[in-house]
Amino acid sequence: MNDDPAALGQALRHWRDRTSPDDLGLPRGGVRRAPGLRREELARLAGLSVDYVVRLERGRATSPSPQVLASLARALRLTETERDHLYLLAGQAPPTSGQVSPHVPPSVQRLLDQLNGSPLSVHDATWNLISWNPLWAALMGDPSPWRGRDRNIAWRHFTGRPTRVTHDPDQQDRFETALVSDLRSSAARYPRDTRLTALINDLRGVSDRFDDLWNSHTVGFHTTDRKTVHHPGLGPVAVDCDTLTVPGNDLRIAVCSAPAGTAAADRFALLNTIGTQVLG
Repeated sequence: MNDDPAALGQALRHWRDRTSPDDLGLPRGGVRRAPGLRREELARLAGLSVDYVVRLERGRATSPSPQVLASLARALRLTETERDHLYLLAGQAPPTSGQVSPHVPPSVQRLLDQLNGSPLSVHDATWNLISWNPLWAALMGDPSPWRGRDRNIAWRHFTGRPTRVTHDPDQQDRFETALVSDLRSSAARYPRDTRLTALINDLRGVSDRFDDLWNSHTVGFHTTDRKTVHHPGLGPVAVDCDTLTVPGNDLRIAVCSAPAGTAAADRFALLNTIGTQVLG
């Protein structure tokens, strides 16, 4: 590994310049001095401050975390080889086959971009929230301020973090059982991932419910869920949530939907208009 801030900044500028705003569905908005993304756009897409992006590109920020690097790789649509090069330039070990990867391949991201009519979120094999579309943020609440484990769905659920989502008792039992089962399957696939091991151990220590489900040794995959989202402006919205996977990528793509012609479908359309603002 070679920590080279100057080379890292040069690579980031190159990748930013080659990334077309059109490919990301961004408005061109006036005269652009560079052919690709503005720093402000990259910062927004990666969930970083503009000042931090500037410092990275000018070689003044050292040792960016793996989470920051993963966000940059996703925002810049880097290939797996480019992502690994980014990590090495930053002095970090690239994700290996024995560790959970948050990488979203460009081809998968293009597919997700086509699903902008449905709220969706993307998670890694430990149920860390990687990315989401504007409609998901409008429905569930903007997760941009979440940091660290607050972005993990299992941690948020079993430690009682604030949420707009409720389940009836049967739905909650199925949801919790499926979530723990999926984490157990991931633990078997990634036995060397220390963050996953620590997450599971900590969850067992803080949540009796999680510990009981873990001790039941059920194994499976979280595929479908029905829930009610209590939106502060629209009231309760009943949605179906299906978890999709892409062959070759251990990602979970959670897509919320509602039957056409229902009140929930009408509220989705309204959310597309109002975004994350709260109606009075």
